[in-house]
Amino acid sequence: MRIGYVCKYVPVEALEAMGAHMERIDPDGSLVSFDAAESCMHANVCSFAKATFETVLSGNLDGIVLTTCCDSMRRLADALRAQAPDLFIHVLDMPRDTGEAACALYQRRVAELLSAYGKFANATFSEEKLFAQLGGTVCPEEGNCDSSLELDYARLHSEAAQPSFRLAKSSSVSQSFANSNQAADSAAWSEGCEASERNADEAVAVPQVNCTLQPQTHFSPAMPNVGIAGARANAEIKRILEAHGVNIAFDVTCTNASRRFVPQKADTLAHYAHDVLTQLPCARMRDISPRKAFFDRVLPQIDGLVYHTVQFCDMYSYEYSNLKRTSPAPILALETDCTAQSRGQMLTRLEAFLESIGASQKEHLASQKGSPMSKTAIFVVGLDSGSTSTNAVVMNEAREIVASVVIKTGAKAGASAERAYREVLERAGITPDQIACTIATGYGRVSIPFADENVTEISCHGRGAHYFNPDVRTILDIGGQDSKAIHVNAAGEVTDFAMNDKCAAGTGRFLEMIARSLEISLDELGPAALESKKRLEIASMCSVFAESEVISLIANNEEKPDIAAGVCRAVAGKAYSLMRRVGLEGAYMMTGGVAQNPGVVRAVEELIGEKLFICEDPEIVGATGAALLALEKLGK
Repeated sequence: MRIGYVCKYVPVEALEAMGAHMERIDPDGSLVSFDAAESCMHANVCSFAKATFETVLSGNLDGIVLTTCCDSMRRLADALRAQAPDLFIHVLDMPRDTGEAACALYQRRVAELLSAYGKFANATFSEEKLFAQLGGTVCPEEGNCDSSLELDYARLHSEAAQPSFRLAKSSSVSQSFANSNQAADSAAWSEGCEASERNADEAVAVPQVNCTLQPQTHFSPAMPNVGIAGARANAEIKRILEAHGVNIAFDVTCTNASRRFVPQKADTLAHYAHDVLTQLPCARMRDISPRKAFFDRVLPQIDGLVYHTVQFCDMYSYEYSNLKRTSPAPILALETDCTAQSRGQMLTRLEAFLESIGASQKEHLASQKGSPMSKTAIFVVGLDSGSTSTNAVVMNEAREIVASVVIKTGAKAGASAERAYREVLERAGITPDQIACTIATGYGRVSIPFADENVTEISCHGRGAHYFNPDVRTILDIGGQDSKAIHVNAAGEVTDFAMNDKCAAGTGRFLEMIARSLEISLDELGPAALESKKRLEIASMCSVFAESEVISLIANNEEKPDIAAGVCRAVAGKAYSLMRRVGLEGAYMMTGGVAQNPGVVRAVEELIGEKLFICEDPEIVGATGAALLALEKLGK
């Protein structure tokens, strides 16, 4: 039987001892939509639950074991039972504590799970099988093994069942558990927690909460060390990091915890249940002090931390906020929706993060394409392949911009980049063999095969902004597809960044949509906003809903300049929230095509209380940064 699971608190080894083939569900790769899930589940259910639903219904699993870590998992179980009644669907009700009473309760619920699976798969459980599964020494001949270790399902489900994991001598809670049924478990657990504290001195010799079950860590002296934390990070994150020559020092996300349990011959199930429950606690447990102790120990030893969260889930945001405030190591917040489409967002963020901490192995990537050091010309090219425009800059070794072009990005990023490359060389009056190095940036950077290297637009905008104004510390870049806030130090190196690339709100596309609704060109939208005489507010930042608001305002005979100004303020408000995330430090600079919109510029300046520096051609800042990095690569 192939049984999936999504939580480290699932007793994987116990089910494997019964013959189950356990598979951790990692919904990425080919998953592109939630069509089946959205027809059966509420729209607000998290993307991980929907992705798991799609994975289970794909037909490759015989069942799944979930835990009560959140309401989405309960809803997922209900939806799966309705759509796949023949599968084994079990929800393991988790205690939120790790005291003795909680361990006894957890052991009982594990036993109920094993009983249910045994009936479904016609399999039997024995503590000796579990002992062997955990790596213990087994007897040489199965026929001579002690059969008394067989799990008596009837006894475990009996109202008079005595838990093998006792709480404390003379504790009334032990008798409470002995005489309770499943419906009274929660009350007994609460009483047990209190009794455990009252009778700590009388405790019998059973395993206490084990704080030594620390996650595995591995630090490399020769490679950049990056840790992964948060919720349900998929394998693609690791693949991207490892492809960039990074050592993953640890992974303490809730589905990637290492499973190392020491088998005990006596009371194997009790000891095992205790060890599973007392792993490094997840953020949903009552006492998360072991997590804090772990991070206090490991964060000073790493170069950076990737903190992953699932879209629409805020559970881990509290821990991230605290770590962001106190951690000595740089932290990247990475949110994904568990689909293949999120890879582009992950790649940009992770590469930018690695570049910002100096952990990107760009020399290795460049060497695979042939070192540009062998070329004799003294010119370099920076190419910025964006969603709306493709920009190119030729720079000489004196760091002077020789030529630049901005063209519209067509249907293929690679073809647009080739055209921009040809045009900028023509303007510069040079030939391709005079180019010592070409660096590509932007979302289409991976589609430019003739580039010697590619670098994220985060690093390139930081370096380009510093080139045009060394005093700049906070950069706002609003392009056609996304918006970014970037903080740089005095050397132009990125120290922090925040991005909005999950919807069109606050981007050039958003402004284009509104301009069409107002029946004016995009170039007219900004100047029109400056003529506003009445303050209107656009309440929604969703592009579709905002367009509906604009249509309603038009129907109410509101003036176009007033509507345009309201839209510009809405874009500025979205941008301001990004800037606050990286820290509001002047001087400020705005880059990207929207920097040419005076209405948005004025609205941003009103919010930050300071003038924005805008260079003569704000669209080439990223390409300029790429050209500067090319010169640095050449040692110029």
